[in-house]
Amino acid sequence: MTVEKVHKPVRVSHRGAATRSALLSAAAHVFRTVGFAKAGVSEVVAEAGASVGSLYHHFSGKADLYMALYEEFQQRQQDRTHRAVGDARAAGETDPTRLMYAAARAYLEGCIEERETTLLFFSGDGPPGFDSQLRTRLREWTDRNVALFRKADEPVDEALLMVVSGAMLVAVAEVIRRDDADARRLADDITALLSRLEPRHVAERRTAPRDE
Repeated sequence: MTVEKVHKPVRVSHRGAATRSALLSAAAHVFRTVGFAKAGVSEVVAEAGASVGSLYHHFSGKADLYMALYEEFQQRQQDRTHRAVGDARAAGETDPTRLMYAAARAYLEGCIEERETTLLFFSGDGPPGFDSQLRTRLREWTDRNVALFRKADEPVDEALLMVVSGAMLVAVAEVIRRDDADARRLADDITALLSRLEPRHVAERRTAPRDE
């Protein structure tokens, strides 16, 4: 797990919040249109109807804008997965592994619903080092979901975490390049396959010979 910088809450005026939101919306549009590498700060502020000074008041540059967009996307994804798990539990599901894969299916659904935004982060056109950070964050997302459902005395299955997070990375890259119906069929198929996986200690317990 990486240690992430903790941002202290900052009191922002309504006007400041509106400017920040406009800059993020503008950055998303510009990044989608010309790509992150080719985008310039001047294009973002022109799209937002803001000033260069206001951009640097809220962000350190275009990489900071990109990361802020990614953090907002990740928060929406986390909200989606929490709702999916809550719905599954309300429907009577208690199996930890199936709950985890309900979360995975919700994550993929969010990527399909926000296809253009997801493409920003999975196109390979981001700030230096972002691809590595993306893999790390998806691994951490998987780790958090496993930890939520694992009993305190159960070991962490590192191999399972690697397989699931790696599969999710490939799955996202595939579903966002297909039309909605095909993407959802693929997401269902991927989740169904992943749901057959189980932690090693569970498989060993299930297959261990019983005492006569």
